[in-house]
Amino acid sequence: MVIIDDNLGSLEMLSSALSREGLEILTASDPNEGLDLVYAKHPAIVLTDLVMPDLSGLQVLERIMEFDPAIDVVLMTAHYTTETAVEAIKKGAADYLNKPISIALLRERIGKLAVEAERRQRTLALDDEMLAASEFEGIVGRSPLMWDLFSKIRRIAPHYRAVLITGETGTGKDLAAQALHRLSPAATGRYVVLNCSAVVETLFESELFGHVRGSFTGATSDKMGLIEHSHGGTLFLDEIGDMPLATQSKLLRVLQNQEVQRVGSLSSRKVDLRVIAATNHDLRTAIAEKRFREDLYYRLSMVEIRMPRLEERKEDLPLLERHFVARFAAQYKKEIRGLSHRARMALAMHSWPGNVRELENVLGHACMMAMAETVDIQDLPASLRAPGQAETPPAALGVGLEHGALEEQERQLVQRAMESAGGNQSEAARILRIGRDALRYKLKKYNLDAGGRGAAR
Repeated sequence: MVIIDDNLGSLEMLSSALSREGLEILTASDPNEGLDLVYAKHPAIVLTDLVMPDLSGLQVLERIMEFDPAIDVVLMTAHYTTETAVEAIKKGAADYLNKPISIALLRERIGKLAVEAERRQRTLALDDEMLAASEFEGIVGRSPLMWDLFSKIRRIAPHYRAVLITGETGTGKDLAAQALHRLSPAATGRYVVLNCSAVVETLFESELFGHVRGSFTGATSDKMGLIEHSHGGTLFLDEIGDMPLATQSKLLRVLQNQEVQRVGSLSSRKVDLRVIAATNHDLRTAIAEKRFREDLYYRLSMVEIRMPRLEERKEDLPLLERHFVARFAAQYKKEIRGLSHRARMALAMHSWPGNVRELENVLGHACMMAMAETVDIQDLPASLRAPGQAETPPAALGVGLEHGALEEQERQLVQRAMESAGGNQSEAARILRIGRDALRYKLKKYNLDAGGRGAAR
């Protein structure tokens, strides 16, 4: 730990008050010397005065955040203002204390930060084991929804002939399809993919069923379709909701008879394959609108797998963050250990309309931009750093920052917003400038009921 204060008496008092076994304390009365200690020793915690000659505490904070955003910086001042406190928290301060500081309070705050730093180190050491234990055929998750999904895939894989995978864009439907193939008896055969939304309608049947020479203008030779090519393996039809009705009818016959007839041919060929279809559309609505065949839907949906949205499994977010950071750190050949508290908070408050794929893209961008060993909020895309996205001015809700640690301050903000909104979650989310899903996540995180009151423990 490093303590920086230009008042020698205060420096000695703080050092003595915080001295305990196992905690090395280094001190500096000059902020530049203090920064040199930070750069050389890489402490977990820095306690610095706000008002100092040459460099202010905020400038010290900025330079430490540039060096390593994972360092917990606590600012002290005898000249408290809400505006300065808000600025300090936005810049990455872990806490902001008003002088004169209670020794008991100081020990409590620093003690909590020290415990949290130790916990982070243990977590980093266990990350690889956790990832290995929580990864199933390339899909990462340990939430109840994902364990149920993994169990369902295991049970289905040995037996299915046709499967329908549903879910929003970016939920990992392609990964589930690959898992089904790898665990099926067809695992040694080909895994063939057709994106139905990318095929020109006039060429659909030729692409899927093949054709014989002369069957249409431009058919200068016989061509094997993807169904035949998948013989002995698996055909993955992505975005099947975009398949033309005429092609749907012929696909149904293939599924029923395990036979395929090339365009222009008078004979059929036997095929042995498994078909996995995926869609982000509501096929029942498409059936009602005569855009999808009901009989094909029932043939495919005898076994249906639904991929959950990321918002439904927010408890998987830290694990996914670590998974993608590790992958991109290796890809970019960077030593990146993880995310800062500010970055994790911004990601936790986001509603993730693009699901896991959006998270992957965000962290790919962040790891590319990161200059330190820790990804910080300034490394995230601008859309996640927008004003109000990750920070809410406490003055707007009448909450001061000098009386609580960061998480307690956030809890107070959420509670005060719910009180101001009379328990209306939509209005409270508007006050906080976050989505309703993010608000519900925070109500659960801080053990607040739907009205914003502390729930029974």
